Amino acid sequence: MPFIEHMSNADLERLALDRVVPALLTHGFCYVDGLLGEPAGSAVLDQVKEMHRSGELQDGRLAGTVPGINRKSIRGDKIAWVSGTERGCEAISFLLALVDRLISVCASRLGNKAIRERSQAMVACYPGNGAGYVKHVDNPNCDGRCLTCIYYLNKNWDPKEHGGVLRIFPEGKPYMADIKPLFDRLLIFWSDRRNPHEVQPSYATRYAVTVWYFDSKERAEAKKRFRGLTASGEEQSSNSS
Repeated sequence: MPFIEHMSNADLERLALDRVVPALLTHGFCYVDGLLGEPAGSAVLDQVKEMHRSGELQDGRLAGTVPGINRKSIRGDKIAWVSGTERGCEAISFLLALVDRLISVCASRLGNKAIRERSQAMVACYPGNGAGYVKHVDNPNCDGRCLTCIYYLNKNWDPKEHGGVLRIFPEGKPYMADIKPLFDRLLIFWSDRRNPHEVQPSYATRYAVTVWYFDSKERAEAKKRFRGLTASGEEQSSNSS
């Protein structure tokens, strides 16, 4: 089905300049409600639910393992990575295109960041069995991720009953920010150590789509470091064989 643009370029520019950029520069995070509108938002939800139903979502991975610690006690979501070009992801593609447009307007006004590319989309489900994600930083080690964008898909969500709040602990600020994962809400925040955050235990099925936008310079340096580490590991391996 074709999706009707819910937001004109002028609306998007106003949103970026009046709300998103000032909030990111002042507080480090921002959320926008009613991003796609009901029909397109529901189409994204239907596609995500179908991915879940068909078994496409797998346990989320951790960057490292801790002996004696159960992975699900740290991270209890199920995920899949999509580009949006896959069959059955047309509405997700529409969402990604809109977020791309919004971030492209913001990009040149966020200091010296060169934001020109992003990750694939991570479709995530917390199954509602008390699963959450402990306090962490998305990019603690300069891997290139600059902005985290999370689009929520949960209709009739009651945090008192269902939990699942994303709590941000802004660096150097005397407060925490609790973001409810409400349907058609987009949350944007800096991915680095400025925004440690956690997903509190969810007691109902909780869906979201996340993408990360990269700072090109930091990303290139991270890839260079990774290639160096890989080459060093291969050299050590050949020397020991």
